[in-house]
Amino acid sequence: MFRFIFRLFRAIWLFIDGARRAVMNLILLAIIVAIIVAIANPGATVPTGGAALLVRPAGTLVEQATFEPSLSLFSGDRQKETALPDLLEAIRTARDDSRIKLLVLETDELDGGGLAKFGELRAAIDDFRTLGKKPVLARGERFSQSQYYLASVADEVHLAPDGYVLLHGLAQFRTYFRGALDKLGVKVHLFRAGEYKSFGEPFTRTDMSEEDREATRTFLDGLWGRIRDEINASRKLTPDRLDHTILNYLDTLKSAKGNLAVAAQNAGLIDQLSTRDQWRALIKERLGGADSKNTDKDFRHIGSDAYLSAVRRSRSSESAQIAVLVAQGTIIDGEQPPGAVGGDSFAHLIRKARENKQVKALVIRIDSPGGSAWASEVIRRELELTRQAGKPVIASMSSLAASGGYWIAAGTDEIFAEPSTVTGSIGVFGMFPEFSEPLGTLGLSVDGVATAPLAGAFDPRRPLDPNAAEAMQLSIEHTYQRFLEIVAEARKMEPDAVEKIARGRVWSGKEAVGLGLVDYTGGLDAAVVSAAKRAKLKNYTVIRPTQSISFIRLFLQQIFSSDDGSVTTSPANDIAKRLAADFRSLTLWNDPRYIYTHCLCETP
Repeated sequence: MFRFIFRLFRAIWLFIDGARRAVMNLILLAIIVAIIVAIANPGATVPTGGAALLVRPAGTLVEQATFEPSLSLFSGDRQKETALPDLLEAIRTARDDSRIKLLVLETDELDGGGLAKFGELRAAIDDFRTLGKKPVLARGERFSQSQYYLASVADEVHLAPDGYVLLHGLAQFRTYFRGALDKLGVKVHLFRAGEYKSFGEPFTRTDMSEEDREATRTFLDGLWGRIRDEINASRKLTPDRLDHTILNYLDTLKSAKGNLAVAAQNAGLIDQLSTRDQWRALIKERLGGADSKNTDKDFRHIGSDAYLSAVRRSRSSESAQIAVLVAQGTIIDGEQPPGAVGGDSFAHLIRKARENKQVKALVIRIDSPGGSAWASEVIRRELELTRQAGKPVIASMSSLAASGGYWIAAGTDEIFAEPSTVTGSIGVFGMFPEFSEPLGTLGLSVDGVATAPLAGAFDPRRPLDPNAAEAMQLSIEHTYQRFLEIVAEARKMEPDAVEKIARGRVWSGKEAVGLGLVDYTGGLDAAVVSAAKRAKLKNYTVIRPTQSISFIRLFLQQIFSSDDGSVTTSPANDIAKRLAADFRSLTLWNDPRYIYTHCLCETP
């Protein structure tokens, strides 16, 4: 028996040791491959004789990538992301670069990222056309609404002969869990300040409240109006033509005998149907040169990433710096990895920038729906201390800077937002689930003793005591008043005036400027320019400090990620993923007071 146990233990130990060796060897192999690639490819160069800048964004547009691209060998295509700031820098640099003759935009691999990000990228491409006086050609095998919104700014828009353009307007539908929770006997106690603060409604209602319906309808109408107007202007369509195409889509399709590509062309949405080889031939013709008639050669081009790498190598480094810190994701208390805004970890980034003598100003790029009120205040206070130290702080709102995201912005000198930014949602809520009834149906009971009324009062296994519920509501209302005071002081408004436009209501960036919640409409570049002006800088370098994360952690994150990178079109799978995401987000919340400033809003 002893010999058997010894052999079993030895086998287990050999397995563990072998697995350890395999993992370490894989890590070593990855490092060696990275070194070899770096040595073999010292850096791309811009083709001579005039070239096209190839902009082919993939996955989701983000402010800051949440994984390490060098590990894509192990992760496949999962978590595909394209950093918006890199695209903007490449396009705006190429605009004034005589080596770049035109811009080629291909949108097939682009999934989403928020209307404001698409709008900022669209504006940069439009500047390339108008200010740089260089042509822009765009093509898609098929166009989703967001892809087409981006591509429509081009001088020419091409579509595959069997493709389509899917324009459908904007919508926002939520899943309401109240009926299911009632069947399970689960009670959700909702505490909130602001009648438009709708985050808890899916857990306490079976349908959308009238307040939420009113605010959402007004908000979506405003955003859709902007999309429609910009597409009409770029495509030189009459104001009602796009609406007619979308509202009467069946008639449009019937007139084209069911051919979606021809229907898009008849509606004036595209200029030409072209196959891939015809597309390449067209670009070579536009570029001209000795190889323009050689059908075996691809057109002269350089990708946006390679171009950016090449131009960055040639730049001189200035001593003065402006730090752009990205607050992307849900705001959570404590130290958090990239993809979330940790109250402590983000405050640490701010302190490092403040203590760095080379950094003369900060720009906080916010792409967050909010989260923990506690963590939001920790971050806002660090920004306030930075301003007191004499360094300007500017907020630049991306697609989403609402609730806790706006709380952070209130700690800055100026706020910039895109017209389509989702912001506001100045309100506070708390939720407490009660499981006493479902436990009772299972024959389980809870009993015990406490030394004071609040001891064990927030135990979800027990009915919530009315006094504890009242205390929670009082705390929520106090935090809401605190929020109003912070905004009033930052925006130089009376608290009563702030309250009228707060109440948890969501506003677009354009509306927020008119209400005094935002100073200017503009993107990240405008915010950086403002920061430089306040710091009295003429020559400066923009740096983007990030939270450090170990190679080992990144490697293991990719190896053991539950997402296999596969693409599914199953409706059942999509529903399951959406429901799982709704519940999974709740598990991340860890505010020490259970008080949140979070916006239940999606970026269209």
